[in-house]
Parts: sequence; structure tokens; C-alpha cells
Amino acid sequence: MVIKLDSLWGVIIIVMMLTYFVFSGIFWLRRKPPKAPTTQVENRSRLGIFIQVIGFALVWAVPRRVSGPPFPLRPPFDTALAIFTLLIGPLSCLLEISAVRTLGKQWAYVARVVEGHELITAGPYSVVRNPIYLGMLGMLLMTGLAWTRWWALLIAIVVFLIGTAVRIRSEEKILRATFGIKFDEYARRVPALIPWLI
Repeated sequence: MVIKLDSLWGVIIIVMMLTYFVFSGIFWLRRKPPKAPTTQVENRSRLGIFIQVIGFALVWAVPRRVSGPPFPLRPPFDTALAIFTLLIGPLSCLLEISAVRTLGKQWAYVARVVEGHELITAGPYSVVRNPIYLGMLGMLLMTGLAWTRWWALLIAIVVFLIGTAVRIRSEEKILRATFGIKFDEYARRVPALIPWLI
């Protein structure tokens, strides 16, 4: 692995690394609200977490020479891809920070419902039902475009999306059981992962 820090792609690598520190801090260093007793847990979401982690491992496991985009592009497309790659990680972190703050005491790694659970539909949840997973997908994409070979990025995205689908199904199963029609109406109105699409 060779990284030329005097190039735009070298700067992208530095920004990517800093973004991962912020990404980690979102979950490990956040001010934790008072815990609420859990009333229901969907353990299948743990399998989804494991599969998502495999997706991230794949994107890190196949580094390339970092002095340009992961596939040949002509100007100005190479510059446009570099700017996109530079922005997607930090924007993904901002989305995740906003989503975690909006959830407050209801946020957890594993799908669960807590005592007094509310259906959150405000903030980033008014645009997409799973903004944290969308932010994670943005982080994965930034990492793949900045660090790995293009074919490894494609495999990592597929694996990550499989894990995400498992987690979404697990979470929505208990939300549907808890909120019924209210959740169904929300799900009809707001896409699961990609704004204005799915």
C-alpha cells in the first residue's frame, strides 16, 4: 500500500481517517441518556450487525495504490469523484450524529423496544427510516472509493446491504408489533434506506 499524501487522494485518505475517529466517537464517547428498561428485543439483528462488519472488513482488506480514483476516469470526472469521496464521509457522520441524538435513550446496537418507547419520525427520520445505516453506507462508500479496489468495494456493498436488510427487518418487526398502523403509515410515507427511493 502506497499513499501519496501530496495528492488530492492523499488528502482524502487523511480526511477518511479523521472521519473514522469522529464515527467511533459518535457511539463510544457520546453522553449517554438515562437507561430505560427494555421491554422487547429482536436478537436476529445481531446477525445483521455481524454481516455489516464483514462488509466493512472487506472494504479495508483489499487496499490499492492510493494516488487516484479506484478506476480510470478522465478529467473532470476524476475531480468530481474525488470531491464526492471527500464529502460523503463527513456528511455521513453528521447524519449519524443527528440520528443518534434524535433517538436519545431509545438508541441501541440491537433491535429493541424500551419502556415508554416512541415512534421517532422527526429530524433525519422524516427523510429516511434508517439514517444511521445510510450514514454507515456513506462511510463504507468513502472507504471503498479512497482505499480499496473497485471490485472489493462492490462485494463489500452487497454484503453490507444484506446485513442492513437483516437489521431493518428485525427492527421493523418489533416496531410494527409495538406501533401497528402508526408504523405502517410511517413506512408508507418514508423510505427505509435511500431518500426518495427505497
